[in-house]
Amino acid sequence: MSTHDLYTIPAELSTWDVEAAGAARFTWEYDDGRDRMLALYQKGKDKQWDSVKRIDWSLEVDPYNVLGIPDTTIAIHGTPLWDRMDDRQRQDIRLHGAAWQFSQFLHGEQGAMICSARIVESVPDLDSKFYAATQTMDEARHAETYARFLQEKVGLAYPINEHLKALLDSTLSDSRWDMPYLGMQVLIEGLALAAFGVMRDITTKPLPKQILAYVMQDEARHVAFGRMALRDYYSQLTEAELREREDFVIEGCYLMRDRLRGRETWESVGLNRSEVAEAMECVDRSEYLKLFRSLLFSRIVPCVKDIGLWSPRLQQAYADMGVLDMAGQSLDTLMRQDEEIADRIDAERFAVEEAERHAEVAETVAMGAES
Repeated sequence: MSTHDLYTIPAELSTWDVEAAGAARFTWEYDDGRDRMLALYQKGKDKQWDSVKRIDWSLEVDPYNVLGIPDTTIAIHGTPLWDRMDDRQRQDIRLHGAAWQFSQFLHGEQGAMICSARIVESVPDLDSKFYAATQTMDEARHAETYARFLQEKVGLAYPINEHLKALLDSTLSDSRWDMPYLGMQVLIEGLALAAFGVMRDITTKPLPKQILAYVMQDEARHVAFGRMALRDYYSQLTEAELREREDFVIEGCYLMRDRLRGRETWESVGLNRSEVAEAMECVDRSEYLKLFRSLLFSRIVPCVKDIGLWSPRLQQAYADMGVLDMAGQSLDTLMRQDEEIADRIDAERFAVEEAERHAEVAETVAMGAES
C-alpha cells in the first residue's frame, strides 16, 4: 500500500524540493580529532540496531487507543463538544490524534536524516563527519520504524505540519554549516526527544513503548553531538553572529510551540468550522497540554544555554513561552536515563523469551518421559 493512500488530507507533492545553499567541504587531515567526538562516533557504531529484529512487530495495537492512555489527555475531554459526540466520533478523535503525532515524528526523522547527511557534507571537521554519518543511518532506521508503525498498526497518516516544514526549510536553505546542527540537533531533535519521552513514560502499550525507547536511545547521542560541536564553535563567534543564531532559535521555538496545536486533526474528523474553533480554544486552555508543551522544552532550553546562546533577550523569549525554568534541567541525567530505560526494556523482553524457551524445553522433556 502506498503511504499516499493513508493520508487523511492530500500531500501537496510526491516530493518536496528544498534549495540547499552552502559548500561541500573536504578536509585532508585524517589523523587529528577530538577524543570526545571520536568516542561518540565509536558509540554510534557500537549501538547500531535492526528495527526488524529488535522490535517485536507481532505485538497488536488498537488503532483507536494507540498509547493506551486515558481520555483526560484529550484537549476537548469533558467539554460540551466532547459530550455531544457519540462513541464513533470519539474513536476517530483518538485515532487521528495518534496518527497525526506519529506522522510528524516520521516526517521529522526524514528531516533529521537529510540534515545529518547535510552535516556530513558541510561540516569542516572529519571527526564530526564520521559521527554525522552514523547519525544518518540512525535517522533512516527511525524513519523506517515509524513508517512501518503507521502503515501496519495505525493505518492512517498525516502530511508534514506547516510549522515543522517551515523550520526544516529555514534549516536546510541556510548556507552556514552550523545551522543544520542548530535547527535539527538542538530544536527539532530536542523537542522530539522530549515528546518521545512523555509518550514512552505514559503509554501502557508494549509496542509503542519499545519503539519510543529505542529511538530515544539513539537521539540522546545526537543531541550530545550537537552540543559538543556547537559549544566549541560558538565560543569563537562575535556578538553579532551569536545574535543571528539567537534570532533563529527564538523563531524556531515559536514554530515548534505552534506546531503542537494540531489544527489539521480537528479539521479532518468531520467537525464544522465553529466546532473546529471550539476545539482550538480547548487546546489553548487545556492544562494537560500546557504541561505537555512545557515538558517538550525540557531538552531544548538547557541545550541552548549549554552551547552559549543565553542573552537576556533569549531568556525573555523563553519566559514569555513559560519555559524558562527548564534551563535547570540536567541533560546528562536525562540522557543517561534514556539509555537505561532502553536497556531495561531489552533485558525484560529477553528474560521473558528465555523463560518461554525453558518452559518449552521442560514441556518437551516431560512429554518424552511420558512416552
